[in-house]
Amino acid sequence: MSISWKGVMPAVTTKFTNKDELDLDMFSVNIKAQLDAGVSGIILGGTLGEASTLTYDEKKILMKETVKLVKGEVPVIINIAEQTTKGAIHAAEVAEECGATGLMMLPPMRYKANDYETVTYFKETAKSTSLPIMIYNNPIDYGIMVTLDMFDELMICDNIQAVKESTRDISNITRIKSRFGNRLKVLTGVDTLGLESVLMGADGWVAGLVCAFPAETCAVYELAKAGRIAEALEIYRWFLPLLELDISPQLVQNIKMAEVATGIGTENVRAPRLPLIGAERERVAAVIKKGMASRPKLPEYKGIN
Repeated sequence: MSISWKGVMPAVTTKFTNKDELDLDMFSVNIKAQLDAGVSGIILGGTLGEASTLTYDEKKILMKETVKLVKGEVPVIINIAEQTTKGAIHAAEVAEECGATGLMMLPPMRYKANDYETVTYFKETAKSTSLPIMIYNNPIDYGIMVTLDMFDELMICDNIQAVKESTRDISNITRIKSRFGNRLKVLTGVDTLGLESVLMGADGWVAGLVCAFPAETCAVYELAKAGRIAEALEIYRWFLPLLELDISPQLVQNIKMAEVATGIGTENVRAPRLPLIGAERERVAAVIKKGMASRPKLPEYKGIN
């Protein structure tokens, strides 16, 4: 399956049981909700997926289970966040073996590589696999900026096809589009810039709160792409306090609380993460409660583009 790199692609959470094992039953419930809402792909093993706490075997299980659940309806994309080039190449090989459709790649972890090292890391991994790749550009959280000049060098790799744009600089979408046109697809990776990014020409949205609110996220995207801006904006204004739960060090706990509220998840996280407590829990619960109480009735949004 090729990837069009457009639409809403949830960076899904990993579900755990009370015994800290993979909860594939609840995972299946959530994936079904995403597909029913009309998402364009499923992204596994990102920050929201608690990737740093998963074993290689657990990642394999999640990939194989997701491939089985989506039945070829949408691409399955696995995040690669490795400390070594050898590790990234191995992760890409495993992804192919498990039936993944594409890769999302972060720069090298822990070591702050320079521009030349970062470009080489991406190139070597891209050359090792036939899978299409989306580069995850998030210098705020991960310390390395993939510049436009670096993307220029990466365009030699035909399978580097998209960027998850998380610089928080909305103008960067225009810069990328002006320089690369459709050669490099742009998907926003910041929930609180979701609508703004689509209006600035982003092809898609790698979303977080979609894990709890798949239909609302897809509705904002589809309405905006169809030019029905006023309708998209009305939903987005309701949505924004919830979307702000994504830009926090505790985004996993926040979003899992929201998944509980909408009936498609549990609060179980893997240590060292722990469920929220005290005043912060009360604050997040109040945001979710208010959002649930005023949840909008959505217009028909599927197939309007």
